[in-house]
Amino acid sequence: MKLVRFAEKNGARYGILKGDKVHPTEAVTLQDALQLTGSVAPAIPLESLDLLAPVERPRKILGIGVNYAAHAAESVSFVDTKSPQVQKWFNKQATSANAPYGQVHLPKVSDQLDYEVELVLVIGKHGRHVPPERAMEIVAGFCVGCDYSVRDWQKASQTMIMGKGFDTHAPFGPAIVTPDEIQDLPSLELRSYVNGELRQTGHVRDMINDIPAQIAHLTAAFTLEPGDLIFTGTPAGVGAAFTPPKWLKAGDRVRLEIDQVGMIENEIVTEPGNTWIG
Repeated sequence: MKLVRFAEKNGARYGILKGDKVHPTEAVTLQDALQLTGSVAPAIPLESLDLLAPVERPRKILGIGVNYAAHAAESVSFVDTKSPQVQKWFNKQATSANAPYGQVHLPKVSDQLDYEVELVLVIGKHGRHVPPERAMEIVAGFCVGCDYSVRDWQKASQTMIMGKGFDTHAPFGPAIVTPDEIQDLPSLELRSYVNGELRQTGHVRDMINDIPAQIAHLTAAFTLEPGDLIFTGTPAGVGAAFTPPKWLKAGDRVRLEIDQVGMIENEIVTEPGNTWIG
């Protein structure tokens, strides 16, 4: 099943994506959507819908750093890679969650905006002390995501949180693709393009720490809950690795693809930067 969340006049609801049509349902929460067996309304063309982030406001957005060997090798200028055998985790803020085709802000405080295509896990059940062999039991599905990163702010903080958590910097979707839809997960290829130029390619099998290892590590420390997101790492080819770096600029379009999971695309726009209180 492929679940999308879309806007309508009375709010938002989930639908089941089949080809280029969405079959609306009555589900408005992720938990209800994961129990669906069918739709309740006529199909709607996908192109006519405004797709939203598949999870409205994730409680936790967690990302693993330098989880592809080639990316670890290219990252020495902006992250500590001396101990890649130890999983390196950071969090992106809830306000960084963004729609699959949402605009992404170029921060007013930096010009070092970078892209990272990632396979995103959506957690569907509570999990604590989950052994690797049972890890997939708590995975509701997969999305395409982009871990947009502000490199100078990332480099300035040992935890990387400040450079990873800017508003709009975690778009994901377009659908939650349930595990039964995926054939041969390790073979899936990830790709990123900037203005049509291929920048990144890699496969899920290239991860240093695979998905079960990630879930086991995280749940050894805290509970994963339905709706939590896990960004599982990115392959080589990020903008910071070029000489000179290829930072994103206002007007750029970034397209992220993963086989069998889908495609998302974001326009980079100048952050409004308005003061907001209240």
